[in-house]
Amino acid sequence: MADFLTNIWAWIESTQIRAQVADVDVIGLFSNPWFMVPFVSMVLYLLYKQSFKDLIVIAAFVAVWWVSGTEYMATLVVGDELQISKILPVLFGGAGLLGFLIYLFFGRSD
Repeated sequence: MADFLTNIWAWIESTQIRAQVADVDVIGLFSNPWFMVPFVSMVLYLLYKQSFKDLIVIAAFVAVWWVSGTEYMATLVVGDELQISKILPVLFGGAGLLGFLIYLFFGRSD
């Protein structure tokens, strides 16, 4: 199991996902019509269909994407050492978000 997790972590580091997310030109992305027209169309369609669960999932995805590019996330690992005092809020926030999404899809009845 440890080798499996080590291989996954090595693959994530080799793809440089964190650097790619941090280097995204957010202003350029949200002013690009090739991104905005389909995105706004999808949001308007979901509002028309009153699919609020899907809108919340999209909002959660955008929020996680934004948070992963912040300076706070870059300081979670200093050298080769994980900062446990900084990782705990991230873990509890992720667990809270995951718990909310599970409740949203499985806990409530419509």
